[in-house]
Order: sequence, then C-alpha cells, then structure tokens
Amino acid sequence: MPRIFILPVITWILALVGIFIWGGIHAFMLAAVLTVLEITLSFDNAVVNAKVLTKMSPAWQSRFLTWGILFAVVFTRFVLPILIVAAAVMRSPAAIAEIAFSDPGAYAALLEHAKPLIASFGGAFLMMVSLRYFIDEDKDVHWLAALERGLSKIGRIEAFEIAFTLALVALMAAFLPNPAGVLFAGVIGVILFIVMEGITSAFTLGSSAAAGGLALFLYLNVLDAAFSLDGVVGAFAITGLIPVIVVGLGVGAYFVRSITLYLVREKTLDSLAYLEHGAHYAILGLALAMFASLFFEVPEVATGGLGLLIVAAAIWSSLRERKKDKHLAV
Repeated sequence: MPRIFILPVITWILALVGIFIWGGIHAFMLAAVLTVLEITLSFDNAVVNAKVLTKMSPAWQSRFLTWGILFAVVFTRFVLPILIVAAAVMRSPAAIAEIAFSDPGAYAALLEHAKPLIASFGGAFLMMVSLRYFIDEDKDVHWLAALERGLSKIGRIEAFEIAFTLALVALMAAFLPNPAGVLFAGVIGVILFIVMEGITSAFTLGSSAAAGGLALFLYLNVLDAAFSLDGVVGAFAITGLIPVIVVGLGVGAYFVRSITLYLVREKTLDSLAYLEHGAHYAILGLALAMFASLFFEVPEVATGGLGLLIVAAAIWSSLRERKKDKHLAV
C-alpha cells in the first residue's frame, strides 16, 4: 500500500470503531457504506483536483490534506447544507442545526425541500467547470476528436459557456414551481465560478507563492463543495443519523483527497493523456444529472457509476494511445 493511504486507512478504522461504540453494528455498517460510496462516486473529482494541485507547492498540497479535510468535513458536509436549508425555508441556521440533531427526519425533509436550489447551484457551477475546459480555442489534445474540436472552435465566442449555462438555468426554471429561487441559485453558481477563477488566476500569476497557494486552496474547496452537495442529500436517503453521515462522507473525502495527491506525485495525468478529458465529461454528466433532478429522481449511484465508466474508458484509451506511441517510437 502506498504510504499516502496509510493515515486515511487508520482514520477510517478508528472512525468506524468510534461509530460502532456510539451506535452499534447498524451505525457501523451505514458509515462504512457511505465511505465506500463517497470514494467511488468522487473519483472524477480527484482527477480534476489533481490538475489544480500540480500548480501548488508541496506545503500547500499537504495543507489540502490537513486543513482542507477539516473544511470538507465540518463546513461542506455539515454547515453548508444547514445554511442552504436555512435560506430556503427562511429560518435561522441555529434553528436548523437544532432540528438536524434533535429530529433528523424533519431535517431530511427540509433538505429535500431545498434540493432544487442545491441542484441548480451545483449543476451550474459544475457545468461551468466542464464547459470552460472543453470550450477553449487553445486546447489541442482531444479524446473524442470530432466533438471536442467543435467545442474548441466555440471558444472563439467570448463567454459562450456563461451565456449557455445561464440560458439553460433560466429555461429550466420557467417550468418549475419556484422559478425565482432556482434561477437565483443557478446565477450564484455561475458567479461563484467566475469569481473563484478570477481570484485564482490573479493570485497565481501575479502574487507570492503563499497567496497563490491560498487562492488555489480556496478554489479546490469550493469545487469539492459543488461536487459533494448532492452526495449529502443522497446520504439522507440511507440514514438520518448526522454523526454517521459526517463520519462516512468525511472519511470518504479524506480518501479522495489522498487519491488526488497520489495522482499528482505519481504524475498520472502526464502518463494518461485522456484521463482529464474523461473526468470533465463525468463532471458534465453530473451537472446534467443535477439539472435533471429538478424534474425527476436521479439515483446518485447511477450518476456515479456512469462517471466511473467514462473515466475508465478514458484510462483505457490513454493506455492504447501510449502503447501506440511506444510502437511508433520503436
């Protein structure tokens, strides 16, 4: 086992032991299932994060695993959903937090009520991440060549991905019971992406290594939040026990971040030419699934499974391409 995974494994074991002592075998099994689901469904996140992480110094890469995991567990998987629910039902975050611990069933119902806002925000943000990657006039490495060349040419149109995402959100909102809320959440998702990308570019190009590292650190955590919101909602379909959800998803997030760092240190993205393409197609699929969930139920396992298949296909194509290049070199 690579050394980078030793601490996550130890953390997982200790967390499961603690959950077993607290809630017995039932809580133990639920936490284990949530951890496995989080790891399985977030591999595309790890690939995208790895690309950003290559721009960070080793010190900031380590902070991504330490400070970052605290942010991921405490804020993204607990505090952020409470803030979204509070805004959706117009109650104080403190009141929602009390409901979350005292009546998990009622909190799950409130979270379900806020699901359209979560889906619109997360879908818009992730669609921007994916489209910004493909709609790039300077992009010259293509996996699905015919499609990607066409998307690359669209990059000549300034801010096309912004206009497209906003138009799509507005169109969907027109057919929903709460159009203003859904539209507002989608606009916030687009604005947040633009702001975070602008801050990241400004700091990484013209500032100190510390400032650049901080900007990239913040961007990665915002990206993780967008990826994880639907997972938090889905976790309540499995259990309403807050400690089990926080432990299961939190330890899973720790594993995913360790995978990210492993991909960076092993230079996996350099050796697998189409892996990043596959991850961004998977992100696009997740964004579309979040939008689709505004109209009908989309099983998270199906979405994650599709993402894994796309990434696996990208790895297979990359290995074939590498083998072909070696053969030509000989």
